[in-house]
Amino acid sequence: MKDLITVIAKALVDHPDEVRVHRVEDERSIVYELSVHPEDVGKVIGKQGRIAKALRTVVTSAAVKEPKRISVEIVS
Repeated sequence: MKDLITVIAKALVDHPDEVRVHRVEDERSIVYELSVHPEDVGKVIGKQGRIAKALRTVVTSAAVKEPKRISVEIVS
């Protein structure tokens, strides 16, 4: 899942070297924290959050067989 998020994010940004994905897991959920260069935050979020929502949809669909809840957060 981490690789999927990384590949998608790197395709969207101008600074692909600075894309980082950190996994935080607890009993019920897994949170992937996506960190990008400050100039690229808007590109990852998109107008009215459309790209971020699409990214979350793809990740949720890919993790349908995962027993835990999966979410993606964009952090600076």
